[in-house]
Amino acid sequence: MTNAPSPRMHFSRLAPEVYRALAGVETAAKKDLDPTLIELIKIRASQLNHCAFCIDMHTTDALADGERPERIHLLNAWEEAAGYYTERERAALALTEAVTVLTDGFVPDEVYDRAAEHFDETELAHVIGVIVAINAWNRIGVTTRMTPGTYRAAPVKH
Repeated sequence: MTNAPSPRMHFSRLAPEVYRALAGVETAAKKDLDPTLIELIKIRASQLNHCAFCIDMHTTDALADGERPERIHLLNAWEEAAGYYTERERAALALTEAVTVLTDGFVPDEVYDRAAEHFDETELAHVIGVIVAINAWNRIGVTTRMTPGTYRAAPVKH
């Protein structure tokens, strides 16, 4: 790694209340959702936001939780890799992209409706919460230049 920009600040140390509040939002959003789906959402949003730290963190976590490497490798092209993702995952990934990018300033009805076909209203609210939380984390990571390669996955509890 040459010429990598150095971190600008240690956000969690400087704004611990903000950090804890955002961690609380993320914890609440993940409630009752499949951990595999959560990591796919986090990785995809992080790819779109170019957050190297978060991509590293969530691919590390996904692999530690047993995710297949090929699903992670193909995530950037999930629409062309139909056989690798369930329809439910594909609907969540489409919603993740729509909320993250906000093309033309809104989430298209067809994307929202597709997700609503695969998730009940409570689940859908939580999926949206996960998407919003990872987008906030990505913006912190990119702005403060969090360094990829420094994250270590917690031991897997079985």
